[in-house]
Amino acid sequence: MFSVALIGPDGAGKSTITQALVETSPFAFKAIYMGDNIDACNFSLPTSRLVQYCRKRRQRGNTERTAGGEPPVGNGNRKPSRGQMLWSACRLVNFLAEEWYRQLLSWSYQARGYIVLYDRHFLFDFCLDGVDSDVWPLEKRLHRWFLTWLYPAPNLVVYLDAPAAILFARKGEKTPAELEHRRQAFLRQGTRVRNFVRVDAMQPLEKVCAEICRLISEYSGRPSTADAFADL
Repeated sequence: MFSVALIGPDGAGKSTITQALVETSPFAFKAIYMGDNIDACNFSLPTSRLVQYCRKRRQRGNTERTAGGEPPVGNGNRKPSRGQMLWSACRLVNFLAEEWYRQLLSWSYQARGYIVLYDRHFLFDFCLDGVDSDVWPLEKRLHRWFLTWLYPAPNLVVYLDAPAAILFARKGEKTPAELEHRRQAFLRQGTRVRNFVRVDAMQPLEKVCAEICRLISEYSGRPSTADAFADL
């Protein structure tokens, strides 16, 4: 079969719509969370949880150092230590292993006849905007290169769009200006991938789901199943 990624800024309704499609659509869907929030993952490697634990410990340590008047570990004015470089290398290796693990899982579902729904996608979350990439740490630049040139793109990308003010009102995360910046970055990224379509996320849930099902039907060449969402 094939894969469909639901992407959009915070507040666009990605997880809610993914769940509604899986529970209600006549299509045989399997959902995979393709973001970097390990707590939200339905599939992840044990090493990713270990990396998350270590990262939180480092963050707590930096908070304590800052409170004591010391510069945090990894301060941009200091040359990274060997330990910091090793930590960055381990994180990069784990990122790549995690991303390919979920991709292999997706392929296994597709081989069994499922349409795989991606809640978010690494390609868009990490490669949205390369404006500042020249000053990124080497770890992030390598990660972005691997995703851009080696990681498989979804077969169909559905961008859930809404004005920044609406997105901010829904979740209250980031600022309207930051959300608008990400919104425009999604649209720019959409010009570089195939089968990128925009869906108005301000519509009622049932209409958004029906439109996505129509797009999937058109892509797959199957009859439309949009009426299945009339009672949502």
